[in-house]
Amino acid sequence: MKQNKQTKLIHSGRQEIKTSGPINPPVMRASTIVFDSIKSWRDVRDRRATERVLSYGARGTETAFALEALVTELEGGHRAQLFPTGLAAIAVTIMGYARSGGHVLFADSVYEPVRKIASAFLEPNNIAYSFFKTDCSDFEQKIQQNTQLIFVESPGSLLYEMLDLPEICRIAHERNIPVGVDNTWGSAWLYNPLELGADVSVIAATKYLCGHSDVMMGIMVANEKAWEKIGALPEALGQASSPDDAALVLRGMRTLGQRIAAHGKSALTIAQWLETRPEVEKVWFPELPNHPRHDLWKRDCKGSNGLLTIEFKQEFTTKQSEQFIDALELFGIGASWGGFESLALPANVVGARTASDWREGHGPFVRLHIGLEATDDLIADITQAFSALNQ
Repeated sequence: MKQNKQTKLIHSGRQEIKTSGPINPPVMRASTIVFDSIKSWRDVRDRRATERVLSYGARGTETAFALEALVTELEGGHRAQLFPTGLAAIAVTIMGYARSGGHVLFADSVYEPVRKIASAFLEPNNIAYSFFKTDCSDFEQKIQQNTQLIFVESPGSLLYEMLDLPEICRIAHERNIPVGVDNTWGSAWLYNPLELGADVSVIAATKYLCGHSDVMMGIMVANEKAWEKIGALPEALGQASSPDDAALVLRGMRTLGQRIAAHGKSALTIAQWLETRPEVEKVWFPELPNHPRHDLWKRDCKGSNGLLTIEFKQEFTTKQSEQFIDALELFGIGASWGGFESLALPANVVGARTASDWREGHGPFVRLHIGLEATDDLIADITQAFSALNQ
């Protein structure tokens, strides 16, 4: 029976109940897994390359397997692997394809720390890299004969630029180049890169999948061809994640649909209100009709989350924008997002873009994550914080 995605979210990643049993998969903590015979031990070791079987704690327990199965189902992938952080999942994905003498092409809108992977790992290992503009105007010309991977984020980090992912994948696959996507914004719910043609989707489960700001975790989901290429690398590099954290993410994901819908509804209301404020030059939020390539958001996305970025008018200084943040009472000041709470931070767009120059013609940027507080209370808080701009 074909099931709605919401039904899959509730029922996938749970054990079959034969007579009785718990709703949630039990937390299975283990390092050593014991066997009744050498024959059983050898059988499991032979099968573990292609199956989720208990063989050793670092390769995952039933708790991790349940989470991997759920995210694989939602993303439409072949297999998934847990990592200690989202950045670790990105790094291993890149390492799985990049080889000395090769080239990796990044979208300019990728998560800023990905640039550290490029400078700290790719460059010292004789692997070239470059960035293409988010409007894709230079995408094809940036592809080289030795390009081994194209890695993108859409919607993009900080400004949520929409990329034409199906077209990127078409062009890449014509040249036999795989495409990886940071899908933390979509979190297997709002956006599904594998369905749009990508080979690998990476999600920071730290954010919306967990939803409660108390877990660090990344998840890589791959199609069958990509899994054959990079699926063995996480174990070789000792990548593992705690079963307790897996259980927390599993529990958080059961309400993912309702939480993201609430975040997105409130964020849209606040984004539309912010557009009326005299202090604001632009609100970056892909659901707004004037957002760059809003048509791609309508075509490829299934809603919005709680992220939006305010671009203040040029008359305001960075110091004033930080006074605005300090004046907020309901917004915490801290990295990450995707939890139940509202957050605010300066957005360093200049430092997070390489193929495009943002040094001139823009006011300061502030990123907001709209939490699950009452929308009217958040608007009232932002209203009083605007007064700090003129102090």
